[in-house]
Amino acid sequence: MEFGKIPSADAEGAILGHSVGLNDGVLKKGTVLDAGDISLLADSNIESVYAARLGDDDVSEDEAAAAIGAALAGDGVKVEVASTGRVNLFAREAGVVELNVVRLDQLNQLDESLTVATLMPFERVKKGQMLATVKIIPYAVPKNTMNVGLAIISDTAPVRLRAFSKKRVGLIITRLAHTKQSLVDKTEQVMTERVQGMGSEIGRVSVVNHDPNAISLALNTIIPHHDLALVFGAAAIVDRADVVPVAVKQVGGEIEHLGMPVDPGNLLMLAHVGEMPVIGVPTCARSLKRNGFDWVLERLLAGISVTGANLQGMGVGGLLKEIPSRPRPREG
Repeated sequence: MEFGKIPSADAEGAILGHSVGLNDGVLKKGTVLDAGDISLLADSNIESVYAARLGDDDVSEDEAAAAIGAALAGDGVKVEVASTGRVNLFAREAGVVELNVVRLDQLNQLDESLTVATLMPFERVKKGQMLATVKIIPYAVPKNTMNVGLAIISDTAPVRLRAFSKKRVGLIITRLAHTKQSLVDKTEQVMTERVQGMGSEIGRVSVVNHDPNAISLALNTIIPHHDLALVFGAAAIVDRADVVPVAVKQVGGEIEHLGMPVDPGNLLMLAHVGEMPVIGVPTCARSLKRNGFDWVLERLLAGISVTGANLQGMGVGGLLKEIPSRPRPREG
Protein backbone atom coordinates (compact mmCIF):
# COMPACT_ATOMS: atom_id res chain seq x y z
CA MET A 1 0.00 0.00 0.00
CA GLU A 2 1.18 3.50 -0.82
CA PHE A 3 0.07 6.43 1.32
CA GLY A 4 0.89 10.08 1.01
CA LYS A 5 0.02 13.46 -0.42
CA ILE A 6 -0.98 13.23 -4.07
CA PRO A 7 -2.38 15.74 -6.61
CA SER A 8 -6.17 15.74 -6.55
CA ALA A 9 -6.29 15.36 -10.33
CA ASP A 10 -4.44 12.04 -10.04
CA ALA A 11 -6.39 10.72 -7.03
CA GLU A 12 -9.19 8.81 -8.76
CA GLY A 13 -9.45 5.30 -7.27
CA ALA A 14 -7.44 6.23 -4.18
CA ILE A 15 -8.79 6.01 -0.62
CA LEU A 16 -9.09 9.40 1.03
CA GLY A 17 -6.90 9.47 4.13
CA HIS A 18 -8.52 12.44 5.90
CA SER A 19 -11.88 14.13 5.62
CA VAL A 20 -11.82 17.18 3.35
CA GLY A 21 -14.09 20.19 3.60
CA LEU A 22 -15.58 21.33 0.29
CA ASN A 23 -17.35 24.50 -0.75
CA ASP A 24 -20.57 22.57 -0.28
CA GLY A 25 -20.23 19.59 2.05
CA VAL A 26 -17.48 17.18 3.09
CA LEU A 27 -15.67 14.25 1.53
CA LYS A 28 -15.26 11.80 4.38
CA LYS A 29 -12.18 9.87 5.32
CA GLY A 30 -12.17 6.42 3.72
CA THR A 31 -14.01 7.50 0.59
CA VAL A 32 -12.82 5.75 -2.56
CA LEU A 33 -12.50 8.76 -4.82
CA ASP A 34 -14.34 8.61 -8.15
CA ALA A 35 -14.51 11.07 -11.07
CA GLY A 36 -17.30 13.03 -9.39
CA ASP A 37 -15.25 13.45 -6.23
CA ILE A 38 -12.29 14.69 -8.26
CA SER A 39 -14.53 17.34 -9.82
CA LEU A 40 -15.73 18.43 -6.37
CA LEU A 41 -12.15 18.78 -5.21
CA ALA A 42 -11.31 20.88 -8.28
CA ASP A 43 -14.37 23.09 -7.77
CA SER A 44 -13.22 23.72 -4.21
CA ASN A 45 -9.67 24.56 -5.34
CA ILE A 46 -8.20 21.64 -3.40
CA GLU A 47 -5.05 20.75 -5.29
CA SER A 48 -3.86 17.77 -3.25
CA VAL A 49 -5.10 15.23 -0.71
CA TYR A 50 -3.66 12.58 1.54
CA ALA A 51 -4.74 9.23 0.17
CA ALA A 52 -3.84 5.54 -0.06
CA ARG A 53 -3.51 3.25 -3.04
CA LEU A 54 -3.74 -0.49 -2.58
CA GLY A 55 -1.34 -2.81 -4.34
CA ASP A 56 -2.04 -6.21 -5.82
CA ASP A 57 -0.74 -7.92 -2.67
CA ASP A 58 -2.93 -5.90 -0.29
CA VAL A 59 -6.11 -6.92 1.54
CA SER A 60 -8.52 -4.04 2.18
CA GLU A 61 -9.20 -3.04 5.79
CA ASP A 62 -12.78 -4.35 5.88
CA GLU A 63 -11.87 -7.63 4.22
CA ALA A 64 -9.00 -8.10 6.64
CA ALA A 65 -11.09 -7.21 9.70
CA ALA A 66 -13.86 -9.58 8.62
CA ALA A 67 -11.43 -12.46 8.14
CA ILE A 68 -9.69 -11.91 11.47
CA GLY A 69 -13.00 -11.53 13.29
CA ALA A 70 -14.37 -14.76 11.83
CA ALA A 71 -11.21 -16.66 12.80
CA LEU A 72 -11.29 -15.28 16.35
CA ALA A 73 -14.90 -16.23 17.08
CA GLY A 74 -15.56 -19.51 18.82
CA ASP A 75 -18.68 -20.99 20.39
CA GLY A 76 -21.27 -18.51 21.57
CA VAL A 77 -19.74 -15.52 19.75
CA LYS A 78 -21.47 -13.39 17.11
CA VAL A 79 -19.43 -11.38 14.60
CA GLU A 80 -20.87 -8.17 13.15
CA VAL A 81 -20.32 -6.83 9.64
CA ALA A 82 -17.00 -5.07 9.06
CA SER A 83 -16.99 -1.30 8.66
CA THR A 84 -14.15 1.25 8.54
CA GLY A 85 -11.64 -1.51 9.22
CA ARG A 86 -13.39 -2.66 12.39
CA VAL A 87 -15.31 -5.78 13.42
CA ASN A 88 -16.92 -6.27 16.83
CA LEU A 89 -17.59 -9.63 18.51
CA PHE A 90 -20.59 -10.08 20.82
CA ALA A 91 -21.87 -12.67 23.30
CA ARG A 92 -24.83 -14.71 22.06
CA GLU A 93 -25.80 -15.58 25.66
CA ALA A 94 -24.98 -14.53 29.20
CA GLY A 95 -21.93 -16.31 30.52
CA VAL A 96 -18.17 -16.13 30.95
CA VAL A 97 -15.69 -15.18 28.22
CA GLU A 98 -12.80 -17.58 27.62
CA LEU A 99 -9.69 -16.28 25.86
CA ASN A 100 -6.56 -17.89 24.48
CA VAL A 101 -4.30 -15.12 25.72
CA VAL A 102 -1.15 -16.59 24.19
CA ARG A 103 -2.58 -16.60 20.66
CA LEU A 104 -4.12 -13.16 21.04
CA ASP A 105 -0.77 -11.76 22.19
CA GLN A 106 0.95 -13.42 19.23
CA LEU A 107 -1.52 -11.81 16.84
CA ASN A 108 -1.12 -8.35 18.36
CA GLN A 109 2.67 -8.71 18.26
CA LEU A 110 2.75 -9.86 14.63
CA ASP A 111 2.38 -6.49 12.92
CA GLU A 112 1.19 -3.02 13.89
CA SER A 113 -1.52 -3.18 11.23
CA LEU A 114 -3.49 -5.88 13.11
CA THR A 115 -5.01 -5.18 16.54
CA VAL A 116 -7.47 -7.04 18.74
CA ALA A 117 -8.81 -5.70 22.05
CA THR A 118 -10.80 -7.96 24.38
CA LEU A 119 -12.37 -8.07 27.80
CA MET A 120 -10.36 -9.64 30.60
CA PRO A 121 -10.20 -13.46 30.63
CA PHE A 122 -13.12 -15.12 32.43
CA GLU A 123 -15.08 -11.88 32.68
CA ARG A 124 -18.80 -12.32 33.27
CA VAL A 125 -20.90 -10.89 30.43
CA LYS A 126 -24.51 -10.30 29.52
CA LYS A 127 -26.19 -11.46 26.33
CA GLY A 128 -25.28 -9.04 23.55
CA GLN A 129 -22.26 -7.60 25.37
CA MET A 130 -19.16 -6.84 23.30
CA LEU A 131 -16.36 -9.32 23.91
CA ALA A 132 -13.71 -8.08 21.50
CA THR A 133 -13.04 -5.61 18.72
CA VAL A 134 -10.75 -6.03 15.72
CA LYS A 135 -9.29 -2.85 14.23
CA ILE A 136 -7.10 -2.68 11.14
CA ILE A 137 -4.92 0.41 11.56
CA PRO A 138 -4.04 1.27 7.92
CA TYR A 139 -6.36 0.97 4.93
CA ALA A 140 -4.92 -2.39 3.93
CA VAL A 141 -2.83 -5.29 5.16
CA PRO A 142 -0.26 -7.19 3.05
CA LYS A 143 -1.60 -10.62 2.08
CA ASN A 144 1.37 -12.38 3.62
CA THR A 145 0.85 -10.62 6.96
CA MET A 146 -2.82 -11.48 6.82
CA ASN A 147 -2.12 -15.15 6.13
CA VAL A 148 0.35 -15.41 9.00
CA GLY A 149 -2.15 -13.76 11.33
CA LEU A 150 -4.88 -16.19 10.34
CA ALA A 151 -2.51 -19.12 10.81
CA ILE A 152 -1.84 -18.01 14.38
CA ILE A 153 -5.50 -18.04 15.41
CA SER A 154 -7.51 -20.11 12.96
CA ASP A 155 -7.04 -23.44 14.74
CA THR A 156 -7.99 -22.13 18.19
CA ALA A 157 -10.90 -19.64 17.85
CA PRO A 158 -9.37 -17.78 20.81
CA VAL A 159 -12.51 -15.85 21.82
CA ARG A 160 -15.25 -18.09 23.22
CA LEU A 161 -18.37 -17.63 25.31
CA ARG A 162 -19.18 -20.23 27.92
CA ALA A 163 -22.88 -19.73 28.51
CA PHE A 164 -24.42 -20.19 31.94
CA SER A 165 -26.35 -23.44 32.17
CA LYS A 166 -29.06 -24.20 34.69
CA LYS A 167 -27.55 -26.01 37.66
CA ARG A 168 -29.00 -27.04 41.00
CA VAL A 169 -27.06 -25.60 43.92
CA GLY A 170 -27.29 -26.82 47.50
CA LEU A 171 -26.70 -24.32 50.29
CA ILE A 172 -25.60 -25.03 53.86
CA ILE A 173 -25.61 -22.15 56.34
CA THR A 174 -24.10 -22.74 59.75
CA ARG A 175 -24.92 -20.90 62.93
CA LEU A 176 -23.44 -20.40 66.38
CA ALA A 177 -25.36 -19.85 69.61
CA HIS A 178 -25.35 -16.09 69.15
CA THR A 179 -26.14 -16.05 65.39
CA LYS A 180 -29.22 -13.95 64.66
CA GLN A 181 -31.95 -15.34 62.41
CA SER A 182 -31.86 -12.11 60.41
CA LEU A 183 -28.24 -12.86 59.46
CA VAL A 184 -29.16 -16.36 58.33
CA ASP A 185 -32.04 -14.97 56.27
CA LYS A 186 -29.81 -12.36 54.66
CA THR A 187 -27.22 -15.00 53.77
CA GLU A 188 -29.83 -17.18 52.07
CA GLN A 189 -31.26 -14.19 50.20
CA VAL A 190 -27.89 -13.02 48.91
CA MET A 191 -26.80 -16.52 47.83
CA THR A 192 -30.14 -17.08 46.08
CA GLU A 193 -29.88 -13.78 44.24
CA ARG A 194 -26.34 -14.60 43.07
CA VAL A 195 -27.21 -18.07 41.82
CA GLN A 196 -30.48 -17.11 40.15
CA GLY A 197 -28.76 -14.17 38.46
CA MET A 198 -26.72 -16.70 36.48
CA GLY A 199 -29.67 -18.85 35.46
CA SER A 200 -29.27 -21.57 38.09
CA GLU A 201 -31.42 -22.41 41.11
CA ILE A 202 -30.96 -22.93 44.82
CA GLY A 203 -32.19 -26.38 45.75
CA ARG A 204 -31.99 -27.62 49.31
CA VAL A 205 -31.12 -25.07 52.00
CA SER A 206 -29.91 -26.51 55.31
CA VAL A 207 -29.32 -24.35 58.39
CA VAL A 208 -27.21 -26.33 60.86
CA ASN A 209 -24.92 -25.84 63.83
CA HIS A 210 -21.32 -24.88 63.10
CA ASP A 211 -20.15 -28.40 63.74
CA PRO A 212 -18.42 -30.95 61.44
CA ASN A 213 -20.98 -33.69 62.09
CA ALA A 214 -23.95 -31.43 61.40
CA ILE A 215 -22.39 -30.11 58.20
CA SER A 216 -21.44 -33.58 56.95
CA LEU A 217 -25.03 -34.81 57.48
CA ALA A 218 -26.29 -31.84 55.47
CA LEU A 219 -23.74 -32.52 52.72
CA ASN A 220 -24.91 -36.13 52.46
CA THR A 221 -28.44 -34.93 51.74
CA ILE A 222 -27.23 -32.49 49.09
CA ILE A 223 -24.67 -34.58 47.21
CA PRO A 224 -27.04 -36.97 45.36
CA HIS A 225 -29.37 -34.29 43.98
CA HIS A 226 -27.25 -31.20 43.28
CA ASP A 227 -24.50 -30.06 40.92
CA LEU A 228 -22.71 -27.83 43.41
CA ALA A 229 -22.66 -27.30 47.18
CA LEU A 230 -22.02 -24.01 48.96
CA VAL A 231 -21.15 -23.99 52.66
CA PHE A 232 -21.50 -20.57 54.26
CA GLY A 233 -19.97 -20.89 57.71
CA ALA A 234 -20.77 -18.77 60.73
CA ALA A 235 -17.00 -18.47 61.20
CA ALA A 236 -14.35 -18.04 58.51
CA ILE A 237 -12.27 -21.06 57.47
CA VAL A 238 -8.72 -20.48 58.67
CA ASP A 239 -7.11 -23.93 58.47
CA ARG A 240 -7.55 -27.32 56.77
CA ALA A 241 -8.35 -28.71 60.21
CA ASP A 242 -11.16 -26.20 60.70
CA VAL A 243 -14.84 -27.14 60.96
CA VAL A 244 -15.91 -26.98 57.30
CA PRO A 245 -12.88 -28.79 55.79
CA VAL A 246 -13.21 -31.55 58.38
CA ALA A 247 -16.89 -31.98 57.46
CA VAL A 248 -15.97 -32.32 53.78
CA LYS A 249 -13.40 -35.00 54.59
CA GLN A 250 -15.95 -36.88 56.71
CA VAL A 251 -18.11 -37.42 53.61
CA GLY A 252 -15.17 -38.61 51.53
CA GLY A 253 -14.32 -35.26 49.95
CA GLU A 254 -10.96 -33.71 49.19
CA ILE A 255 -9.78 -30.19 49.93
CA GLU A 256 -8.19 -28.96 46.73
CA HIS A 257 -7.15 -25.52 47.92
CA LEU A 258 -7.68 -23.28 50.92
CA GLY A 259 -7.41 -19.55 50.40
CA MET A 260 -7.04 -17.45 47.28
CA PRO A 261 -4.99 -14.36 46.32
CA VAL A 262 -8.12 -12.24 45.85
CA ASP A 263 -9.24 -9.62 48.35
CA PRO A 264 -12.05 -9.55 49.39
CA GLY A 265 -12.38 -13.33 49.18
CA ASN A 266 -9.09 -14.62 50.64
CA LEU A 267 -10.69 -17.24 52.91
CA LEU A 268 -12.38 -19.37 50.25
CA MET A 269 -12.17 -23.15 50.29
CA LEU A 270 -12.26 -25.20 47.07
CA ALA A 271 -13.12 -28.87 47.56
CA HIS A 272 -14.74 -31.81 45.77
CA VAL A 273 -16.88 -34.73 46.83
CA GLY A 274 -16.53 -37.06 43.89
CA GLU A 275 -17.26 -34.90 40.83
CA MET A 276 -19.27 -32.31 42.74
CA PRO A 277 -17.52 -29.05 43.69
CA VAL A 278 -17.97 -27.86 47.26
CA ILE A 279 -17.17 -24.23 48.00
CA GLY A 280 -16.50 -22.93 51.48
CA VAL A 281 -17.86 -19.43 51.01
CA PRO A 282 -15.87 -16.50 52.47
CA THR A 283 -17.91 -14.27 54.78
CA CYS A 284 -17.38 -11.24 52.51
CA ALA A 285 -19.85 -12.91 50.11
CA ARG A 286 -22.66 -11.86 52.43
CA SER A 287 -22.36 -8.61 50.46
CA LEU A 288 -23.39 -8.60 46.80
CA LYS A 289 -20.29 -6.57 45.92
CA ARG A 290 -17.90 -8.59 43.77
CA ASN A 291 -15.33 -10.68 45.56
CA GLY A 292 -13.23 -13.77 44.88
CA PHE A 293 -16.18 -16.09 45.45
CA ASP A 294 -17.97 -14.54 42.47
CA TRP A 295 -15.01 -15.35 40.21
CA VAL A 296 -15.20 -19.01 41.20
CA LEU A 297 -19.00 -19.33 41.18
CA GLU A 298 -19.30 -17.72 37.74
CA ARG A 299 -16.88 -20.19 36.18
CA LEU A 300 -18.53 -23.20 37.77
CA LEU A 301 -22.03 -22.15 36.70
CA ALA A 302 -20.70 -21.65 33.16
CA GLY A 303 -19.36 -25.20 33.12
CA ILE A 304 -15.70 -24.22 33.52
CA SER A 305 -13.69 -26.34 35.93
CA VAL A 306 -11.73 -24.56 38.64
CA THR A 307 -8.55 -25.97 40.18
CA GLY A 308 -6.25 -24.90 42.94
CA ALA A 309 -3.79 -23.72 40.30
CA ASN A 310 -6.55 -21.56 38.80
CA LEU A 311 -7.09 -19.93 42.19
CA GLN A 312 -3.38 -19.28 42.59
CA GLY A 313 -3.37 -17.52 39.22
CA MET A 314 -5.99 -14.98 40.24
CA GLY A 315 -3.69 -12.70 42.21
CA VAL A 316 -2.84 -10.22 39.46
CA GLY A 317 -5.97 -8.07 39.34
CA GLY A 318 -7.23 -9.72 42.52
CA LEU A 319 -7.15 -6.57 44.64
CA LEU A 320 -10.82 -5.70 44.38
CA LYS A 321 -12.81 -2.83 45.82
CA GLU A 322 -13.13 -2.48 49.55
CA ILE A 323 -16.48 -3.42 51.12
CA PRO A 324 -18.01 -1.71 54.20
CA SER A 325 -18.65 -4.99 56.03
CA ARG A 326 -14.96 -5.92 56.38
CA PRO A 327 -13.98 -6.27 60.06
CA ARG A 328 -10.47 -4.95 59.32
CA PRO A 329 -10.56 -2.39 56.51
CA ARG A 330 -7.31 -1.92 54.58
CA GLU A 331 -7.05 1.72 55.59
CA GLY A 332 -8.25 4.01 58.33
